[in-house]
Amino acid sequence: MAYSHYERLTALDATFLEVEDHNAHMHVGAVALFDGAPLTAPDGNTDLDRVRRMVEVGLHRVPRYQQRLTRIPVFGYPVWVDDEHFNINYHLRHVRLPAPGDERLLKRLAGRILSQQLDRGKPLWELWVVDGIEGDQVALITKAHHCMIDGVGSVELTGALMRAQPELERQLDNPPRWIPRPAPSSSDLLLGELLRRAGEPLAALGAARRAASDPGGTLAAIGDAIMGVGEAVGAGLRPASPTPLNTEIGPHRRFDWLAMRLEDLKQVKNQLGGTLNDVVLAVVSGALRRFLRARGLRVEDIDFRAMIPVNIRSDRQRESLGNQISMMVARLPLDEADPRRRLQRVSEATRELKGSRQALGVKTLEDISDWTLTTLFSAFARLSARSRPYNVVVTNVPGPQFPTYFLGAQMRSVYPLVPLNKNQALGIALFSYNDGLYWGLNADWDALPDLHDLVEAIDGEFGRLREAARLGPIAVMGAEEKRGPKRARGRAPRAKSSRHAS
Repeated sequence: MAYSHYERLTALDATFLEVEDHNAHMHVGAVALFDGAPLTAPDGNTDLDRVRRMVEVGLHRVPRYQQRLTRIPVFGYPVWVDDEHFNINYHLRHVRLPAPGDERLLKRLAGRILSQQLDRGKPLWELWVVDGIEGDQVALITKAHHCMIDGVGSVELTGALMRAQPELERQLDNPPRWIPRPAPSSSDLLLGELLRRAGEPLAALGAARRAASDPGGTLAAIGDAIMGVGEAVGAGLRPASPTPLNTEIGPHRRFDWLAMRLEDLKQVKNQLGGTLNDVVLAVVSGALRRFLRARGLRVEDIDFRAMIPVNIRSDRQRESLGNQISMMVARLPLDEADPRRRLQRVSEATRELKGSRQALGVKTLEDISDWTLTTLFSAFARLSARSRPYNVVVTNVPGPQFPTYFLGAQMRSVYPLVPLNKNQALGIALFSYNDGLYWGLNADWDALPDLHDLVEAIDGEFGRLREAARLGPIAVMGAEEKRGPKRARGRAPRAKSSRHAS
């Protein structure tokens, strides 16, 4: 007899559902480009049957992708149940770019796909196969709701489809059969929630007994947590300066990108100090300074802040689903004209943040919401969004530093997407892969028609930072390096923006 099964969302996962509306879509995503030849069928088209079988084989490692949401009666809290009507053909889409199939067309298509909200009645993901791209390439555009995965989790889950060697393709003839477990009845869900809430005082009593066995350590931890909550609430309710990036957004998106060599950023770090993430934030600060000044904004007078997600995923949680992140808010020195001094100020700010209890406070609020008041964290998130505590999200996710393959096709580049909040018209996500650093810029269509100017500003400001480090100009790639497939392992594109605007 098969027993019913469901999984309760954490407070943070549920918050990504609660803050979503028809304008602010809470899915993460990416555009990945592959060598097209290994994915091509004898008729010259992408072999979608092989792609479909490979995805089916990989799905057994990530059962969340075959689950849908339902709600607990009365309380309305979301839970995951197996989707008895799961059909991979709904989630796997195919489209071909019209000639010439250049990057501009691909960016426009990606923006349109990423503008579409996911259907809450089905498993919350899509995978788009795009062919007809110049240079004999195929793209995979992925979308998955943020309530399912965070950026680091999505990287770990690529192991379900990707291989470290092209010859390690898994047998595709017999993908595992999906056998959904029965969903619980409404009365079972309600009873389970009532029992859970009735057990909360017992859980609190157990915590008190554990505290009694180590009162000094427990009091110190409680003190840190209380101070952290104070810092988090203070940061969440103190508004940053208004800018053109903080207008009410609509549902339509622009998506643009650029690529850099990871080694180039490491050289700057080694010459000028700080961390790799400090270099990224200094480049972002310089680029936004240039971009907003071109918009007529006096950047010397503004308090401009970035929200920086912090990975708190432990080694044993590497392949777990859901979100294992906290958040910190850092002031970016847009008022600083000198790139060397700008990096120093960023490094000072991030060191102070690491010494603060801001991330601990956010995690404590989430844990309290998980234990007791299930709507506490989402209420805090909504209140923070209204108060505009930051101007932009900048998230940097580490990926594998070796080539990976899908059905024998090497992934050449991958550009990530971070979702936008209601009053946030720009999000910047970075992904390191195979010695390259790949930037994805997600923006509101109407608020940032000049998004590609920001891409070029990022490229230019990184050049200025290299010159400040006395590393000289970045060497221009030769024709073979631009082409990609013959590039040796460990080589990645120079810092460059595409010639194609979004």
